[in-house]
Amino acid sequence: MENNIRKIGVFTSGGDAPGMNAAIRAVVRACTYYKKDAYGIMRGYEGMIEGDLVKLGARSVGNIIQRGGTILKSARSEEFRTAEGRKKAYENLKAEGIEALVAIGGDGTFTGLHKFYEEYRVPSVCIPGTIDNDLPGTDYTIGYDTATNTAVEAIDRIRDTALSHNRLFFVEVMGRNSGYIAINSGIAGGATGIVIPEENMSFDQLYNLLGADKETSKKSNLIVVAEGSKIGDANTLARKVAERSSYFDIKVTILGHLQRGGAPTYFDRVLASKMGIAAVEGLMQGQKDVMVGIKDNKIVYNDFNTIMAQKHHEIDSESLRIAKILSI
Repeated sequence: MENNIRKIGVFTSGGDAPGMNAAIRAVVRACTYYKKDAYGIMRGYEGMIEGDLVKLGARSVGNIIQRGGTILKSARSEEFRTAEGRKKAYENLKAEGIEALVAIGGDGTFTGLHKFYEEYRVPSVCIPGTIDNDLPGTDYTIGYDTATNTAVEAIDRIRDTALSHNRLFFVEVMGRNSGYIAINSGIAGGATGIVIPEENMSFDQLYNLLGADKETSKKSNLIVVAEGSKIGDANTLARKVAERSSYFDIKVTILGHLQRGGAPTYFDRVLASKMGIAAVEGLMQGQKDVMVGIKDNKIVYNDFNTIMAQKHHEIDSESLRIAKILSI
């Protein structure tokens, strides 16, 4: 391994995700292990521009692996989108002697860091931290497992009241333009129907799943809707069903940011730990302008341009097939 890099900055940016603290911890402790100095950059690119940097050691990141959110805070920075903003950020890093960066976030975070690398050639490694699981180049992103488990727990609780009242529930989950949380929480929660952006389901097809116009022995119906649904959000779909039939007592639950908080699952803690160490070791091996990923349980490094040229991490057809069979 190359040892010419002495100081590494780490920051989180964009939406928070459970497991980000575990990744920060892994980066800092890997730096300590390899005798590098670690600096936390507060509030992402905004803190980089303002010079809000703090030196971190192994004890600085104690007792955070189990915490949700991010101890480094997160913010979106309009100023970093400008050449002047990026110049300020570079000058602050240079003044502190920081020679490489580890970013934890999603595609917006990575795009900003890629631009920064093109202009100033600061070696950088990105760690995919987003509940959406929508990034190519990795089987899983940090936070996705926790968010899906949170959604399943909520769906289980909603099913209890649905069974008590013979109700139809629409449950909307997060995921932006990705249906990963919806498809897997829907399968695990026994949903009657699952509406995701990746599948071209029509409203008529969804309505037919409910069995409103024929004899049905179903005691309740529960539809999971991804927030990026092409045929309408949960409230829109509930209204359209109500307009067509008075058969159902319809309720809507929007899980929203509930899915982004809370203690990370063991899976996200371990995944974040592996990726955090891999980020530091990648920089020491000469990696730059890459994203850490995990494929078939092995760490991989993805070139930024390759990642951005691909479509987002697509849902496999087998999951769609299983959901269809189980919905009868």
